[in-house]
Amino acid sequence: MSSAPRPESDPSTLEAAEKNSVADMEAAAREAREKLVTEVNALPALPGVYRYFDAKGEVLYVGKAKDLKRRVSSYFQKNHGGTRIGMMVARIARLETTVVRTEAEALLLENNLIKTLNPRFNILFRDDKSYPYLKITSHAYPRMAYYRGAVDKRHQYFGPFPSAWAVKESIQLMQKVFRLRTCEDSVFNNRSRPCLLHQIKRCSGPCVPAGQTGDYARNVQSAERFLRGETDEVMAMLQAQMMAYAEAQHYELAAEVRNQIQALSKVLQQQVIEESSATGRDRDVDILAVKVQGGRACVNLAMVRGGRHLGDRAFFPKHVDDATSMQMEEDEALSPERQVLEAFIAQHYLASPVPGLIIVSEAVDTGLAEALAGQAGSRVAVQAQPRGQRRIWLEMCVKGAELALARLLAEEGSQQARTRALVDALDLAPPEIDKFRVECFDISHTAGEATMASCVVFEGHQMQGSQYRRYTIEGITGGDDYAAMRQVLTRRYSKMAEAAQLGTGRLPDLVLVDGGRGQVSMAREVFEELGLDLSLIAGVEKGEGRKVGLEELVFADGREKVYLGRDSAALMLIAQIRDEAHRFAITGMRAKRAATRTGGSRLEDVPGVGPKKRAQLLQRFGGVRGVAGASVDELCSVKGISRDLAEEIYRALH
Repeated sequence: MSSAPRPESDPSTLEAAEKNSVADMEAAAREAREKLVTEVNALPALPGVYRYFDAKGEVLYVGKAKDLKRRVSSYFQKNHGGTRIGMMVARIARLETTVVRTEAEALLLENNLIKTLNPRFNILFRDDKSYPYLKITSHAYPRMAYYRGAVDKRHQYFGPFPSAWAVKESIQLMQKVFRLRTCEDSVFNNRSRPCLLHQIKRCSGPCVPAGQTGDYARNVQSAERFLRGETDEVMAMLQAQMMAYAEAQHYELAAEVRNQIQALSKVLQQQVIEESSATGRDRDVDILAVKVQGGRACVNLAMVRGGRHLGDRAFFPKHVDDATSMQMEEDEALSPERQVLEAFIAQHYLASPVPGLIIVSEAVDTGLAEALAGQAGSRVAVQAQPRGQRRIWLEMCVKGAELALARLLAEEGSQQARTRALVDALDLAPPEIDKFRVECFDISHTAGEATMASCVVFEGHQMQGSQYRRYTIEGITGGDDYAAMRQVLTRRYSKMAEAAQLGTGRLPDLVLVDGGRGQVSMAREVFEELGLDLSLIAGVEKGEGRKVGLEELVFADGREKVYLGRDSAALMLIAQIRDEAHRFAITGMRAKRAATRTGGSRLEDVPGVGPKKRAQLLQRFGGVRGVAGASVDELCSVKGISRDLAEEIYRALH
């Protein structure tokens, strides 16, 4: 039975429908904006923090205000045109505010929210790992150690230090001058004779009776006083000790103390930033210098603790251009440098210890010192125009900021040039060059054992480590790299293809596989099955003699092979991405292989064997292989291991 033909749509009717749809959308937008303005007009004239959200619920901007109503109203009462602030205001769909008691509270809340929400139009300093410390343990013969993490009140901690290198350098100094031990307690408790460090005069050997004297305790005390900056007192104490030994005719001991004094004097002379008369507040100082150039910014932090310069650390914020353009007309004009520095101080010291004195290269809001003092529970001074030695410190810090920013700009320029070279060489057309995305895959195994696939991501002109993924390959013949590649690509792109078809996901602009025509053919089959664009796939084929620099690109869509040239910037970028995929795959494969061969994961899975018992077993038998080779009776001899648990462990490892 035939159906009646469908009438053709009237063009005038379609045009009218489109006009009605546009009119409805405009009416809805006007209604939403009127509702927003009504909310703004109802705001109180009190200090607080405000947040702007777009239609998708993503936060656009977080700000603080002395007067919420006046501040927020100013965004909607003016025509900001096509400026960045105008672009942001046009996207505002929702507003949230929080009223606080003081400006200091507003400042702290604002920067807590900035770090939590990562707004598009705020200056943001990324959360970095915690600072390292030098730890001296509470032990009859205390140990020095590098430490990072939560503080245990039983031990003493000195720092923070700007880098791991600074801590390790200080530990080496303590070894040379005070000869404190650095070995773990498990090693210390089982020594029958001093180790090599004792022989080269880097440890006094408290692990054996001959080294367990009162001198060790005095050296620990001297080391602690030195780390607190009491250098004059330490030198005086050492000189008195040397004279006492000499008067008692213990000349060898006097010579050892003399060597300590000489080593300590040499270190103090090398500390050119140290002020010999540094007392009180000058013992613990942070120096901050800011430099803004080329749309990027650098804040350089130099740390002085105990009168000693511990090194510099450079920080590079995000969203500098967008955030600095958000300065409101009615406010006092703030330079980009000041805005960046204030953002750093407010965000950095939320989670870091605050020294009594902060020297800055730009004058900042006086409310910052008030807020920091309230958080630290002690007075904090912020000085912008120092004199004397403090000025020398600041000049050195400013120079460090300039050098760090120049290095960053040079590196970014080089990486951007590589991205552009690759796009041009392959005749690609990404929507935005700054969002050009490459995903690269590699397969790793040992003679078919512990097969692991890696996927690394390059985007925004740099490798994106947080987006890397490893895939355990199972259900294939060992050593079949083609089957492994098929499996990882299918797992990676099946859901991604569905999301892309629905408009909710994004495929990479280029998919690299480490291999020639065989791997590319396998990738082609997967993409054909998933209905994906074959032009995305390229294989990195080894050149003649497998020599570096002779690699060629093989394509899945039938294009001719491309040789980029040994000195090509595009080849350098491809090599960087491919090498990172190989590194990531092989480290995962080795870890999997080690767990498989030693049974480490099986020991962790045994019910009743927690971290403490596992550590006791490993220490007693010298590793997982030793545990696996032990009998049930031998396992029972370990403290805390019952016979039932020993039998369970034995079954799990055999």
